[in-house]
Amino acid sequence: MARSKEVLAGGIRTSDLVSLGVLAERITSAHVNAAVVESGRQSIRKRSLPAELVALFCMALWLFRDVSYEDVLDCLLESWRWLGLPGGDGATKGAISQARTRLGSKPLKTLFERVAVPLATKETKGAWYRGRRVVAMDATLFETPDTKENGKAFGYPSGPNGRGPFPRVRVMALSEVSTHASFACAIGSYTTSENVLCRQFLSVLKPDMLLLADRAFFGAELWEMFHKTGAALVWRIQKHAPVKVVGKLADGSYLGRLTVGESGLTVRVVSYLVEGSDEPIRLATNLMDPSEAPAMELARLYPERWEAELAFDEIKSHISESRLALRSKKPDLVEQEIWGLMLLHWALRDLIHDTSLAHARDPDSISFVRTVRLVKLQMAKDGPFPP
Repeated sequence: MARSKEVLAGGIRTSDLVSLGVLAERITSAHVNAAVVESGRQSIRKRSLPAELVALFCMALWLFRDVSYEDVLDCLLESWRWLGLPGGDGATKGAISQARTRLGSKPLKTLFERVAVPLATKETKGAWYRGRRVVAMDATLFETPDTKENGKAFGYPSGPNGRGPFPRVRVMALSEVSTHASFACAIGSYTTSENVLCRQFLSVLKPDMLLLADRAFFGAELWEMFHKTGAALVWRIQKHAPVKVVGKLADGSYLGRLTVGESGLTVRVVSYLVEGSDEPIRLATNLMDPSEAPAMELARLYPERWEAELAFDEIKSHISESRLALRSKKPDLVEQEIWGLMLLHWALRDLIHDTSLAHARDPDSISFVRTVRLVKLQMAKDGPFPP
């Protein structure tokens, strides 16, 4: 049965409930224009849907997943016209889809790389460990529509019952644990491993960062790559990874030697038990001096790695407040959707971070779901409104 067009209840227009300024305050028109031009996707002739407007539409679309394309566009157009910007006429769903195809994914990717920076300042609570910005990396999977193009580009999961029904795309992010702001993102096929995708983060890591990672990443080759960035590393070691003790340290940690084939590395290992479990947790770090990073502190710090998973939970479960599903039938538009989603999440997290600083609170203490709802409702008033 065809899905009926969703509208907002109570006679309130969608355009009364969300402003272009919600996004434009943090992702400025200058940023959008520069990304579009750099990608070579600027509108050569006058169009009713300029490329810059379509880029913003790709972000706003995620706020109202159950509202039609046309109504989401209308909510942007009122502010667009208030600014006196060119174009911006109404359009059908087909015209919007054509405009998205013309734009492609590259401008959204470029825009994310331009604006999505770490947010934490020295005043941000829970953001730092002994002067280092604490970050973590994690990945998730998104289902895409089952089309020939998506299947070829992304691949299908398989199991005992055969091939899965939908292609899946793997998305990986590098995020601040305090603000949940993702400042690097990598997109790959279902068969692309996290250990391959994460290598795109090597150029983003800085010496003033501390990277938390789970045991799936630990290995001599990958460790050496990330160690060369100058960042501090605290990664969990696999249960059966052969780490030979080569020296004990005063705080109970020890120096260990891991050999993989002809490669090997020396790391400092922190081993401890969690209440209710008999399996020891072993952490590897390149912070070799116990006085610089005591074992007890690292054991307490490591659980912050889960904040990266919570960031993806916000992205997949709470922005649209309904089951998240990618809608695009072509791989380039699938990636466009993902970059738009990541940009929107970063902008919302920037808003939450500003609020936390204003009230001297930890960003974790401010509800993400309530923030999304306030963003939708903050401009609920009659008549035109500023961006």
